[in-house]
Amino acid sequence: MAEITAEQVLAALKNVNDPDKGENIVDLDMIVGLQLKDGHVAFGIEVEPERGAKLEPLRKAAEMAVHDLPGVLTATVVLTAERPADAEPEPEQPRGGPPPVPEQAAFQKMDLLGIDNVIAVASGKGGVGKSTTAVNLALAMATEGKRVGLLDADIYGPSIPRMLGITEKPTQTAAGLIAPLENYGIKCMSIGFLIEEETAMIWRGPMATGALEQLITDVAWGELDCLVLDLPPGTGDIHLTMAQRVPLAGAVIVSTPQDIALADARKGLNMFEKVDVPVLGLVENMSYFSCPHCGERTEIFSHGGARKEAEKLGMDFLGEIPLDIVIRETSDDGQPIVASDPSSEHTAAYLNIAAKVWSKIDPN
Repeated sequence: MAEITAEQVLAALKNVNDPDKGENIVDLDMIVGLQLKDGHVAFGIEVEPERGAKLEPLRKAAEMAVHDLPGVLTATVVLTAERPADAEPEPEQPRGGPPPVPEQAAFQKMDLLGIDNVIAVASGKGGVGKSTTAVNLALAMATEGKRVGLLDADIYGPSIPRMLGITEKPTQTAAGLIAPLENYGIKCMSIGFLIEEETAMIWRGPMATGALEQLITDVAWGELDCLVLDLPPGTGDIHLTMAQRVPLAGAVIVSTPQDIALADARKGLNMFEKVDVPVLGLVENMSYFSCPHCGERTEIFSHGGARKEAEKLGMDFLGEIPLDIVIRETSDDGQPIVASDPSSEHTAAYLNIAAKVWSKIDPN
């Protein structure tokens, strides 16, 4: 089957008219962020903010028009709105702080039928091993017999497909949902399955959050005891929207021990508190380094900072994970440590963290 092209997609979308303007959405320059990969198509439809709520039928029509094309396996379409140039500016916020939260945010939670618990794994900054922690935490839960799903919510830098060693393409179910891919006993979905690995995602916040909502609601997750969300680093639109729209049972914050990382972790803690999402505890990653040759322990990034921070804030410290080349190598090779070496001390640490998390979201 021939690969679908951007020209074919745009030609199909010329049959979809804006109901208010009477012209097709291509000629009106409403199509943004078009991405294609192996039969998977994703794009946004840019509309005025005040029209967004009533244009869901337009989004559905565009999605159907593209999905009906030969060679298209899935179509992910989101509505996005650009702030008018003459609109009042957003209130200024402290530099580096979490995004402002509306005092009366009227966001309806998603109804995730069949998913008992959803937890977020987050960090205040990148490079602290959050995704590695999310993957091994999900695998640790599955090892204990839980039915687990993992959503790679990092639209701009998806890494979960590589970490789980998944190279297959998603398919569509008879009900029109995307079938999640699976490895090591957990179900997984990522925007990385739908775009080329080297593609730079130049999507505005509303497009990214809209795509994420579809990756949650339009995926045939089935019955899950827990869905783990691997959030992107930082505190931004995606985090805020996920916290307001997804019925989160709680969040796990990952940090390294040094003060600068803990300062960023506090921003994540503050954001979740503002939107009434319980923080289940802190994980100290890269906590120490043990030389594989002589066994000497070196605390490269200091040690114990996350434990002290947890005590200071009155929350639980979930555990510490060492800085070890085997954790990095197994993650890069698509054979995460919990799956590839279930008897290792590192796996024991992840299992202990998973047990503590599970006791908080399901104490019975």
